[in-house]
Amino acid sequence: MALSTAAHALESGPPPVLAPLQQQAQAAHLSAQFLTRFHYKPVKLDDALAGKVVTRYIKLLDPEKFFFVQSDIDQFTAQSSKLDDAIYKEDLSLPFDIFNLYQQRIVERLTYSKELLKQGFDFSQKEDFAYVRDKEPWPKTEVESRDLWRKRVKNDWLRLKLAGKKDPAIRDTLSKRYDNSLARAYKYKSDDVFQIFMNAYATSIEPHTDYLGTTAAADFDIAMKLSLVGIGAVLQERDEYTTIRELVSGGPAQLSGKIAVGDRIVGVAQGDKGVMTEVVGMRIDDVVKLIRGAKDSVVKLDILPADAGPDGKHKLISLVRNKISLEQQAAKKTIITTKNGDTTRKVGVITLPAFYEDFDARGKGDKNYRSASRDVAVLLNDLKKEKVDSVLIDLRNNGGGSLTEAVDLTGLFVGKGPIVQQRNARGDVNVEGDDRTVPVWTGPLGVLINRGSASASEIFAAAIQDYGRGVIIGEGSFGKGTVQTMVNLDQLAHNDKPKFGELKMTIAQFFRINGGTTQLRGVTPDVALPGFSDTENFGESSYDNALPWSQVKPAEYVQRGDVKDMIPVLQSRHEARVDKDKDFQRFVEDVNEINTQRKKRSISLNEADRRAEMAQQEARQKARKASDIGNKDALDADTQDDGLQANERSLSADLAAEKKQKSAKDVLLNEAAYILGDESDLIKSNPKFAAQQPATTTEK
Repeated sequence: MALSTAAHALESGPPPVLAPLQQQAQAAHLSAQFLTRFHYKPVKLDDALAGKVVTRYIKLLDPEKFFFVQSDIDQFTAQSSKLDDAIYKEDLSLPFDIFNLYQQRIVERLTYSKELLKQGFDFSQKEDFAYVRDKEPWPKTEVESRDLWRKRVKNDWLRLKLAGKKDPAIRDTLSKRYDNSLARAYKYKSDDVFQIFMNAYATSIEPHTDYLGTTAAADFDIAMKLSLVGIGAVLQERDEYTTIRELVSGGPAQLSGKIAVGDRIVGVAQGDKGVMTEVVGMRIDDVVKLIRGAKDSVVKLDILPADAGPDGKHKLISLVRNKISLEQQAAKKTIITTKNGDTTRKVGVITLPAFYEDFDARGKGDKNYRSASRDVAVLLNDLKKEKVDSVLIDLRNNGGGSLTEAVDLTGLFVGKGPIVQQRNARGDVNVEGDDRTVPVWTGPLGVLINRGSASASEIFAAAIQDYGRGVIIGEGSFGKGTVQTMVNLDQLAHNDKPKFGELKMTIAQFFRINGGTTQLRGVTPDVALPGFSDTENFGESSYDNALPWSQVKPAEYVQRGDVKDMIPVLQSRHEARVDKDKDFQRFVEDVNEINTQRKKRSISLNEADRRAEMAQQEARQKARKASDIGNKDALDADTQDDGLQANERSLSADLAAEKKQKSAKDVLLNEAAYILGDESDLIKSNPKFAAQQPATTTEK
């Protein structure tokens, strides 16, 4: 039943031609007016910007240049200078025309790919496939495009063959893969086109200005509140079915005892007597909209059990929607014990995935509103009861969130004083600080960051560094030094119902209390650790229109400690330790290998060459495993490519791999904990370092 949806799409002809809605044209016009007047770096919507918008829009649609050909690009470019006037005239025909041709090209390319599966390939030929194509020219002709796709399909086939699959299984796997991709081309809506286009416009002004349609704005609100009203299930699209991937503990679905991981939702009805809507083949975001609703309301689900075939017996389940807390994104604590000789140290680790805050609850005066700093304060008090020697805040891949929370979190460790400076579009500089008289934690402190630590994470790390309050460990951070605010376009237009969406618009730049900024340069760690980040393509410096680095006058502040004299000793101990740490050295090897692979932009389509590469990789893995005999903590080096995409593996295999990855040894976290253990040792054993630590109170 599920696969027939894709087949039906193909039989029904070309994908539907999408057209802009009047409210979208109005929202674009209103956004243009607002952005040109109130953005931190206002850019006039003229022919020059219009050209950049069209270029960025095309890149968002076809970043690796697999679908369009050069004549398509020439056609779009010739019309791009008209876009600025068209937006003000509330005419969005150009971006929709581009998207409709994009859909057409998807169908053409994938239909051709399916035809190629009938004939097979000759893998004895010496030819390469340029799979990284962002800097490659567009295919000049349809003939060039077809040859590109021949190589792409050939590579898909070869990967499966090298993984041990036989030809019939390969044809079946790839046929389903291309069918599913084709089916998605028939599910696009005008909202999707408008969302992509408006993001192209917004980010052409500055990288962190975005447009959020009504759905995206609702999702952003959920992420900040860490809660939603629903049934408490993580859903995934698998072969056109909406499948239960995870049940949230304590949610209605889990408490019912009637739903299991792997079950498929084939219908949704509102209330016990509502009409059942079939959702097989429906976009997962549309299914989610049907399942979410008001608290205490009833949703009925038509479930096809995980162990039932397509024609198996269904079951009907009624659930009462409730508030679901997204605890996986909340702050968490663990304790790592380090040992140096006869000395054992307890390091309390607080992992913070985001700087969340329930803005609505706080605005309404709810004294128990949820926020990152409040949760961390509770965890810190718990860690003090457990008598930890030091605290490590893990901000890896924390992309930011609430600026207020960054300030409040810093106050937990430095107390009263300035935390960050903001400069608005007029050039006015405002200093923001915390008024907490006594910090919650005054002991040894470390902050673990990587390239994915951005914005609010950088504000916190920079303030801790400037105050001399703790040791910054890891990779250099992202380099985002700008402040955004949410602008509700419906409120501006006095709309009764949400239809225009929201702008996330840059309104200021933030600066460290020492006068510098994290913009472009990020936060430089005191003790550097290796990482897998692609610094060329990820981070503020990778954007072609990022704001420049600048500085302002330093704020008036008093240091809470002085760890700089400690850094050389910590660095020396770190280097001596990791030099003998086999797991750490292998991590470094893996980083170097990935950096080497990252520079490759093409791959051989010759089977013998690929098998030779595999043999080298397998020899490396065998050598590792041979040296790991008896080492129960050894890293798992089994990275054999199975040629499958994530949703093509069984759900049980996918979940097992995810569990294995989560439980893998985190060598960077462990080493950061040892660095904190060293810091504790130095403070307790050396009067000089002890004297440089913060007092238990701060000035008022």
